[in-house]
Amino acid sequence: MKIAITGLANSGKTTIFNALTGLNLETTVYPTQASAEPHLGVVKVPDARIDKLTEIYKPKKTTYATVEYIDYIGLTKGDMEQNRKVSDLIKDADAIVHVVRGFEEESVVHPLGSVDPKRDVETIELEMIYGDLELVDKRLERMEQGARRGKKPDESEKKLLLKFKEILEKESPLRDVDFSEEERRAMSHLQFMSMKPEFVVLNVGEAEVNAEGTRETVAKIEALFKGGQVRVLSVCGKIEMEIAQLPAEEAKAFLDDLGIAEPALNKLIRVSYDLLGLISFLTSGEDEVRAWTIRRGMNAQKAAGKIHSDIERGFIRAEVISFEDFISCGGMAAAREKGLLMLEGKTYEVADGDIINFRFNV
Repeated sequence: MKIAITGLANSGKTTIFNALTGLNLETTVYPTQASAEPHLGVVKVPDARIDKLTEIYKPKKTTYATVEYIDYIGLTKGDMEQNRKVSDLIKDADAIVHVVRGFEEESVVHPLGSVDPKRDVETIELEMIYGDLELVDKRLERMEQGARRGKKPDESEKKLLLKFKEILEKESPLRDVDFSEEERRAMSHLQFMSMKPEFVVLNVGEAEVNAEGTRETVAKIEALFKGGQVRVLSVCGKIEMEIAQLPAEEAKAFLDDLGIAEPALNKLIRVSYDLLGLISFLTSGEDEVRAWTIRRGMNAQKAAGKIHSDIERGFIRAEVISFEDFISCGGMAAAREKGLLMLEGKTYEVADGDIINFRFNV
Protein backbone atom coordinates (compact mmCIF):
# COMPACT_ATOMS: atom_id res chain seq x y z
CA MET A 1 0.00 0.00 0.00
CA LYS A 2 1.37 3.39 -1.02
CA ILE A 3 0.09 6.60 0.60
CA ALA A 4 1.07 10.12 -0.50
CA ILE A 5 1.16 12.97 2.01
CA THR A 6 0.12 16.40 0.78
CA GLY A 7 -1.29 19.72 2.00
CA LEU A 8 -0.43 23.40 2.07
CA ALA A 9 3.07 24.57 3.00
CA ASN A 10 3.77 24.75 6.76
CA SER A 11 0.84 22.48 7.61
CA GLY A 12 3.21 19.93 9.21
CA LYS A 13 3.43 17.42 6.36
CA THR A 14 7.01 16.38 7.14
CA THR A 15 6.25 16.28 10.87
CA ILE A 16 3.38 13.86 10.17
CA PHE A 17 5.66 11.89 7.81
CA ASN A 18 8.22 11.56 10.64
CA ALA A 19 5.47 10.53 13.06
CA LEU A 20 4.24 7.80 10.70
CA THR A 21 7.65 6.45 9.66
CA GLY A 22 9.80 6.98 12.75
CA LEU A 23 12.27 8.91 10.61
CA ASN A 24 13.71 12.24 11.70
CA LEU A 25 13.76 14.44 8.61
CA GLU A 26 14.36 18.14 9.11
CA THR A 27 11.17 20.17 9.38
CA THR A 28 11.32 23.73 8.05
CA VAL A 29 9.27 26.90 8.48
CA TYR A 30 9.58 27.91 4.84
CA PRO A 31 8.08 26.32 1.71
CA THR A 32 10.07 23.44 0.21
CA GLN A 33 11.54 24.21 -3.20
CA ALA A 34 9.84 22.62 -6.19
CA SER A 35 13.18 21.01 -7.13
CA ALA A 36 13.25 19.00 -3.88
CA GLU A 37 13.19 15.22 -4.00
CA PRO A 38 10.33 13.27 -2.42
CA HIS A 39 10.96 11.48 0.89
CA LEU A 40 10.03 7.81 1.11
CA GLY A 41 9.45 5.77 4.24
CA VAL A 42 8.35 2.14 4.54
CA VAL A 43 6.78 1.03 7.82
CA LYS A 44 5.61 -2.32 9.14
CA VAL A 45 1.88 -2.72 9.76
CA PRO A 46 1.52 -3.46 13.49
CA ASP A 47 -0.14 -6.87 13.85
CA ALA A 48 -0.44 -8.66 17.19
CA ARG A 49 -1.36 -11.86 15.34
CA ILE A 50 2.02 -11.93 13.61
CA ASP A 51 3.70 -11.23 16.95
CA LYS A 52 1.90 -14.22 18.52
CA LEU A 53 2.64 -16.60 15.64
CA THR A 54 6.29 -15.58 15.76
CA GLU A 55 6.34 -16.33 19.47
CA ILE A 56 4.87 -19.78 18.79
CA TYR A 57 6.86 -20.86 15.72
CA LYS A 58 10.12 -18.97 16.36
CA PRO A 59 10.64 -18.77 12.59
CA LYS A 60 13.85 -17.92 10.76
CA LYS A 61 12.07 -14.88 9.33
CA THR A 62 9.06 -12.73 10.24
CA THR A 63 7.53 -10.50 7.57
CA TYR A 64 4.89 -7.90 8.37
CA ALA A 65 2.69 -6.20 5.79
CA THR A 66 4.09 -2.77 4.92
CA VAL A 67 2.89 0.71 4.01
CA GLU A 68 4.98 3.14 1.96
CA TYR A 69 4.55 6.82 2.77
CA ILE A 70 5.68 9.59 0.41
CA ASP A 71 6.28 13.19 1.52
CA TYR A 72 6.82 15.86 -1.12
CA ILE A 73 6.31 19.56 -1.75
CA GLY A 74 2.83 20.84 -0.88
CA LEU A 75 0.09 21.96 -3.18
CA THR A 76 -0.05 25.74 -3.67
CA LYS A 77 -3.17 27.76 -4.40
CA GLY A 78 -3.17 28.77 -8.08
CA ASP A 79 0.29 27.32 -8.90
CA MET A 80 -0.60 24.83 -11.63
CA GLU A 81 3.05 24.08 -12.50
CA GLN A 82 4.03 23.06 -8.97
CA ASN A 83 0.74 21.28 -8.38
CA ARG A 84 1.29 19.25 -11.54
CA LYS A 85 4.55 17.94 -10.05
CA VAL A 86 2.67 16.92 -6.91
CA SER A 87 -0.02 15.28 -9.05
CA ASP A 88 2.60 13.24 -10.91
CA LEU A 89 3.76 11.83 -7.57
CA ILE A 90 0.29 11.26 -6.14
CA LYS A 91 -1.10 9.49 -9.20
CA ASP A 92 0.50 6.14 -8.30
CA ALA A 93 -0.61 6.25 -4.66
CA ASP A 94 -3.49 4.17 -3.32
CA ALA A 95 -4.67 7.02 -1.10
CA ILE A 96 -3.84 10.56 0.01
CA VAL A 97 -3.08 11.89 3.48
CA HIS A 98 -4.10 15.55 3.41
CA VAL A 99 -2.44 17.36 6.33
CA VAL A 100 -4.35 20.46 7.47
CA ARG A 101 -2.91 23.01 9.85
CA GLY A 102 -4.87 23.43 13.05
CA PHE A 103 -2.12 24.83 15.29
CA GLU A 104 -1.26 28.46 16.01
CA GLU A 105 2.43 29.35 15.85
CA GLU A 106 3.60 32.90 15.12
CA SER A 107 7.03 31.79 13.95
CA VAL A 108 5.49 29.49 11.29
CA VAL A 109 3.95 31.57 8.51
CA HIS A 110 0.69 30.33 7.01
CA PRO A 111 0.72 30.65 3.18
CA LEU A 112 -2.87 31.97 3.18
CA GLY A 113 -2.28 34.40 6.04
CA SER A 114 -4.23 32.76 8.88
CA VAL A 115 -5.10 29.39 10.40
CA ASP A 116 -8.47 28.28 9.02
CA PRO A 117 -8.71 24.47 8.60
CA LYS A 118 -12.07 24.47 6.79
CA ARG A 119 -10.85 27.02 4.23
CA ASP A 120 -7.57 25.13 3.75
CA VAL A 121 -9.38 21.84 3.12
CA GLU A 122 -11.61 23.51 0.53
CA THR A 123 -8.54 25.11 -1.10
CA ILE A 124 -6.66 21.83 -1.52
CA GLU A 125 -9.78 20.01 -2.71
CA LEU A 126 -10.26 22.64 -5.42
CA GLU A 127 -6.61 22.43 -6.48
CA MET A 128 -6.97 18.66 -6.95
CA ILE A 129 -10.19 19.15 -8.91
CA TYR A 130 -8.59 21.83 -11.12
CA GLY A 131 -5.61 19.54 -11.73
CA ASP A 132 -7.93 16.74 -12.87
CA LEU A 133 -9.86 19.16 -15.08
CA GLU A 134 -6.61 20.27 -16.73
CA LEU A 135 -5.78 16.60 -17.42
CA VAL A 136 -9.22 16.00 -18.98
CA ASP A 137 -8.99 19.15 -21.13
CA LYS A 138 -5.55 18.14 -22.43
CA ARG A 139 -6.71 14.65 -23.38
CA LEU A 140 -9.77 16.04 -25.18
CA GLU A 141 -7.54 18.55 -26.96
CA ARG A 142 -5.21 15.77 -28.14
CA MET A 143 -8.22 13.85 -29.42
CA GLU A 144 -9.33 16.87 -31.44
CA GLN A 145 -5.83 17.33 -32.85
CA GLY A 146 -5.75 13.66 -33.81
CA ALA A 147 -9.15 13.92 -35.47
CA ARG A 148 -7.91 16.84 -37.58
CA ARG A 149 -5.06 14.61 -38.78
CA GLY A 150 -7.51 11.89 -39.70
CA LYS A 151 -7.16 9.74 -36.57
CA LYS A 152 -10.56 8.59 -35.39
CA PRO A 153 -10.97 9.22 -31.62
CA ASP A 154 -12.07 6.53 -29.20
CA GLU A 155 -15.70 7.58 -28.82
CA SER A 156 -16.26 5.66 -25.58
CA GLU A 157 -13.24 7.33 -23.94
CA LYS A 158 -14.30 10.73 -25.27
CA LYS A 159 -17.79 10.27 -23.86
CA LEU A 160 -16.31 9.35 -20.48
CA LEU A 161 -13.93 12.33 -20.50
CA LEU A 162 -16.81 14.68 -21.25
CA LYS A 163 -18.68 13.19 -18.29
CA PHE A 164 -15.64 13.86 -16.06
CA LYS A 165 -15.38 17.40 -17.41
CA GLU A 166 -18.98 18.15 -16.53
CA ILE A 167 -18.51 16.83 -12.96
CA LEU A 168 -15.22 18.66 -12.39
CA GLU A 169 -16.52 21.95 -13.77
CA LYS A 170 -19.13 21.83 -11.00
CA GLU A 171 -16.15 21.70 -8.58
CA SER A 172 -17.08 18.19 -7.45
CA PRO A 173 -14.41 15.54 -6.75
CA LEU A 174 -14.62 12.36 -8.80
CA ARG A 175 -14.49 10.19 -5.67
CA ASP A 176 -18.07 11.25 -4.85
CA VAL A 177 -19.49 9.88 -8.11
CA ASP A 178 -20.88 6.36 -8.30
CA PHE A 179 -19.17 5.18 -11.49
CA SER A 180 -19.89 1.79 -12.99
CA GLU A 181 -17.23 -0.93 -12.77
CA GLU A 182 -16.70 -0.59 -16.54
CA GLU A 183 -16.12 3.17 -16.19
CA ARG A 184 -13.67 2.65 -13.34
CA ARG A 185 -11.64 0.19 -15.41
CA ALA A 186 -11.65 2.56 -18.38
CA MET A 187 -10.25 5.46 -16.36
CA SER A 188 -7.83 3.54 -14.10
CA HIS A 189 -4.82 4.60 -16.20
CA LEU A 190 -5.68 8.30 -15.77
CA GLN A 191 -5.07 8.26 -11.99
CA PHE A 192 -7.15 11.33 -11.10
CA MET A 193 -6.20 13.05 -7.83
CA SER A 194 -9.78 13.78 -6.80
CA MET A 195 -10.64 10.10 -7.31
CA LYS A 196 -8.26 8.91 -4.58
CA PRO A 197 -9.57 7.93 -1.15
CA GLU A 198 -8.43 10.58 1.30
CA PHE A 199 -7.49 10.93 4.95
CA VAL A 200 -7.72 14.49 6.23
CA VAL A 201 -5.33 14.80 9.19
CA LEU A 202 -6.00 17.89 11.30
CA ASN A 203 -2.62 18.76 12.82
CA VAL A 204 -3.30 20.50 16.15
CA GLY A 205 -1.22 21.87 19.02
CA GLU A 206 -0.59 19.88 22.21
CA ALA A 207 -3.23 21.79 24.17
CA GLU A 208 -5.89 21.01 21.55
CA VAL A 209 -5.39 17.21 21.40
CA ASN A 210 -8.61 16.31 23.22
CA ALA A 211 -10.27 19.75 23.16
CA GLU A 212 -13.92 20.37 22.30
CA GLY A 213 -12.83 22.91 19.68
CA THR A 214 -10.83 20.21 17.87
CA ARG A 215 -13.87 17.91 17.77
CA GLU A 216 -15.96 20.76 16.38
CA THR A 217 -13.39 21.48 13.67
CA VAL A 218 -13.27 17.80 12.71
CA ALA A 219 -17.08 17.81 12.41
CA LYS A 220 -16.98 20.90 10.18
CA ILE A 221 -14.42 19.26 7.88
CA GLU A 222 -16.40 16.00 7.75
CA ALA A 223 -19.46 18.00 6.66
CA LEU A 224 -17.57 19.17 3.55
CA PHE A 225 -17.45 15.67 2.10
CA LYS A 226 -20.47 13.92 0.63
CA GLY A 227 -19.19 10.42 -0.21
CA GLY A 228 -17.74 7.64 1.92
CA GLN A 229 -14.20 7.86 0.57
CA VAL A 230 -12.86 10.37 3.10
CA ARG A 231 -11.92 9.99 6.78
CA VAL A 232 -11.00 12.87 9.11
CA LEU A 233 -8.57 12.40 12.01
CA SER A 234 -7.01 14.84 14.46
CA VAL A 235 -3.47 14.43 15.83
CA CYS A 236 -0.72 16.56 17.32
CA GLY A 237 2.04 15.98 14.78
CA LYS A 238 4.75 17.39 17.05
CA ILE A 239 3.90 15.00 19.90
CA GLU A 240 3.43 12.06 17.55
CA MET A 241 6.84 12.70 15.98
CA GLU A 242 8.44 12.65 19.44
CA ILE A 243 6.60 9.43 20.32
CA ALA A 244 7.78 7.77 17.10
CA GLN A 245 11.40 8.29 18.19
CA LEU A 246 10.90 6.55 21.57
CA PRO A 247 11.26 2.87 22.56
CA ALA A 248 7.89 1.08 22.72
CA GLU A 249 7.53 1.09 26.54
CA GLU A 250 8.41 4.79 26.87
CA ALA A 251 6.08 5.65 23.98
CA LYS A 252 3.17 3.87 25.69
CA ALA A 253 3.77 5.71 28.97
CA PHE A 254 3.91 9.01 27.07
CA LEU A 255 0.64 8.25 25.29
CA ASP A 256 -1.05 7.27 28.56
CA ASP A 257 0.03 10.53 30.21
CA LEU A 258 -1.49 12.53 27.33
CA GLY A 259 -4.70 10.52 27.18
CA ILE A 260 -3.99 9.34 23.62
CA ALA A 261 -5.35 5.84 22.96
CA GLU A 262 -2.92 4.85 20.20
CA PRO A 263 -0.15 6.43 18.13
CA ALA A 264 -1.01 8.11 14.84
CA LEU A 265 0.74 5.35 12.87
CA ASN A 266 -1.53 2.61 14.24
CA LYS A 267 -4.67 4.74 13.91
CA LEU A 268 -3.98 5.76 10.31
CA ILE A 269 -3.07 2.25 9.17
CA ARG A 270 -6.21 0.80 10.75
CA VAL A 271 -8.39 3.44 9.11
CA SER A 272 -6.49 2.98 5.81
CA TYR A 273 -7.25 -0.74 5.69
CA ASP A 274 -10.92 -0.05 6.41
CA LEU A 275 -11.27 2.73 3.83
CA LEU A 276 -9.40 0.87 1.08
CA GLY A 277 -11.20 -2.42 1.77
CA LEU A 278 -8.03 -4.32 2.68
CA ILE A 279 -7.47 -7.31 4.96
CA SER A 280 -4.53 -9.59 5.78
CA PHE A 281 -4.26 -13.35 5.63
CA LEU A 282 -1.38 -15.12 7.33
CA THR A 283 1.07 -17.92 6.53
CA SER A 284 3.05 -19.58 9.29
CA GLY A 285 5.79 -22.11 9.84
CA GLU A 286 9.34 -22.57 11.07
CA ASP A 287 10.79 -20.90 7.98
CA GLU A 288 8.61 -17.79 7.97
CA VAL A 289 5.60 -16.13 9.55
CA ARG A 290 4.11 -13.56 7.20
CA ALA A 291 1.14 -11.25 6.64
CA TRP A 292 -0.23 -10.81 3.11
CA THR A 293 -2.44 -7.83 2.23
CA ILE A 294 -5.36 -8.43 -0.15
CA ARG A 295 -8.65 -6.81 -1.13
CA ARG A 296 -11.63 -7.79 1.00
CA GLY A 297 -13.74 -10.37 -0.87
CA MET A 298 -10.81 -11.94 -2.75
CA ASN A 299 -11.13 -15.69 -3.32
CA ALA A 300 -8.57 -18.27 -2.22
CA GLN A 301 -7.09 -18.86 -5.68
CA LYS A 302 -6.48 -15.13 -6.28
CA ALA A 303 -5.04 -14.80 -2.77
CA ALA A 304 -2.62 -17.63 -3.55
CA GLY A 305 -1.34 -15.52 -6.44
CA LYS A 306 -0.17 -12.92 -3.91
CA ILE A 307 2.41 -15.43 -2.76
CA HIS A 308 3.38 -16.71 -6.21
CA SER A 309 1.73 -16.99 -9.62
CA ASP A 310 2.61 -20.71 -9.74
CA ILE A 311 0.53 -21.33 -6.60
CA GLU A 312 -2.44 -19.56 -8.16
CA ARG A 313 -2.07 -21.43 -11.44
CA GLY A 314 -1.66 -24.84 -9.81
CA PHE A 315 -4.13 -24.27 -6.97
CA ILE A 316 -5.70 -27.45 -5.58
CA ARG A 317 -7.01 -26.63 -2.10
CA ALA A 318 -6.45 -24.20 0.73
CA GLU A 319 -6.06 -25.43 4.31
CA VAL A 320 -7.68 -22.65 6.36
CA ILE A 321 -8.12 -21.86 10.02
CA SER A 322 -8.96 -18.55 11.63
CA PHE A 323 -6.33 -17.06 13.89
CA GLU A 324 -8.76 -17.13 16.83
CA ASP A 325 -9.51 -20.85 16.37
CA PHE A 326 -5.79 -21.62 16.03
CA ILE A 327 -5.01 -19.86 19.32
CA SER A 328 -7.97 -21.40 21.17
CA CYS A 329 -6.89 -24.89 20.07
CA GLY A 330 -3.25 -24.33 20.93
CA GLY A 331 -1.91 -25.41 17.55
CA MET A 332 -2.59 -27.01 14.17
CA ALA A 333 -2.64 -30.62 15.41
CA ALA A 334 -5.38 -29.93 17.95
CA ALA A 335 -7.30 -27.81 15.43
CA ARG A 336 -7.23 -30.66 12.94
CA GLU A 337 -8.50 -33.10 15.57
CA LYS A 338 -11.39 -30.74 16.39
CA GLY A 339 -12.27 -30.32 12.73
CA LEU A 340 -11.47 -26.61 12.70
CA LEU A 341 -8.81 -26.84 10.00
CA MET A 342 -10.94 -26.61 6.85
CA LEU A 343 -10.18 -27.58 3.26
CA GLU A 344 -11.50 -24.87 0.94
CA GLY A 345 -11.74 -24.59 -2.85
CA LYS A 346 -10.93 -21.84 -5.34
CA THR A 347 -14.00 -19.73 -4.63
CA TYR A 348 -13.59 -19.56 -0.85
CA GLU A 349 -13.68 -15.91 0.27
CA VAL A 350 -10.62 -15.27 2.39
CA ALA A 351 -11.35 -13.65 5.77
CA ASP A 352 -9.17 -11.26 7.75
CA GLY A 353 -6.80 -13.25 9.97
CA ASP A 354 -7.16 -16.56 8.14
CA ILE A 355 -4.05 -18.72 8.48
CA ILE A 356 -3.70 -20.50 5.15
CA ASN A 357 -1.55 -23.26 3.71
CA PHE A 358 -2.05 -23.62 -0.05
CA ARG A 359 -1.88 -27.01 -1.75
CA PHE A 360 -0.87 -26.70 -5.38
CA ASN A 361 0.64 -28.64 -8.25
CA VAL A 362 2.50 -27.11 -11.22
